[in-house]
Amino acid sequence: MYSIEIVRGGEVLARAEGEHGAALLYHVTYAPGDAIRFESGSTHAVVQVDQQVAPARVYLPEKRFAYSLPLEGDGLAVYAPGTFGGEKHLISIRPDAVNDYRNIARNPADQRGDVAAYPHATANVETRNESVFAARNTIDGQHIACGHGEWPFGSWGIGARTDAEMTLDFGREVEIDAVTLYLRADFPHDAYWIQACLTFDDGQTVTFPLEGIDGPQRIEIGTRRTRTVKLHDMVKCDMPSAFPALRQIEVWGKDI
Repeated sequence: MYSIEIVRGGEVLARAEGEHGAALLYHVTYAPGDAIRFESGSTHAVVQVDQQVAPARVYLPEKRFAYSLPLEGDGLAVYAPGTFGGEKHLISIRPDAVNDYRNIARNPADQRGDVAAYPHATANVETRNESVFAARNTIDGQHIACGHGEWPFGSWGIGARTDAEMTLDFGREVEIDAVTLYLRADFPHDAYWIQACLTFDDGQTVTFPLEGIDGPQRIEIGTRRTRTVKLHDMVKCDMPSAFPALRQIEVWGKDI
């Protein structure tokens, strides 16, 4: 059984359910503190939290998760104008039974903090704790990198920290063979990294060069199984700018 609920302070405001998936058209304006609660009949599902947010293929180890609507503070800054706004909201969940080779890092429904849906991106620093510089922006599926700040230019900003690192957690072991990075390229505002490292569950580390370009940089890592990928030990170029940043990370592979 699949279900969707809109909840506010423990009260269920609307609900839809179905045996093979569920869709809910909610005709009320959201309020701060509202959340969408999903129940899934399988651990692999496709969810869409808003008609303006792309569907996300997620892994749900508990077959459920709650999506806290980002209505407070600067939470909406990384979403297209109108997202979660107005009086019509279309939300859905369905099973995802396809085990294809793909970018398994992509998750437009990822959120900061503790989650029960994967993949999930976290970091030890996010510039000024602003949503537009959060780690989750690097797996939202957006690649445009010639600017910084509000949508569509969300990125992972490191606050000029030399010990910055970001971890991508898949929630289960997966098989992967390549990683593609898109550096933020708002030059000359931005600097860029000339070298970085990736470390996997088994402790093995791959060190690789990077360039200051607006586009994909693919790192072949050999076929390996891991639950997490950590990006760390980035080396900045000698540009005077103090602002290298990551726009998107793709991890290519499949479920085991």
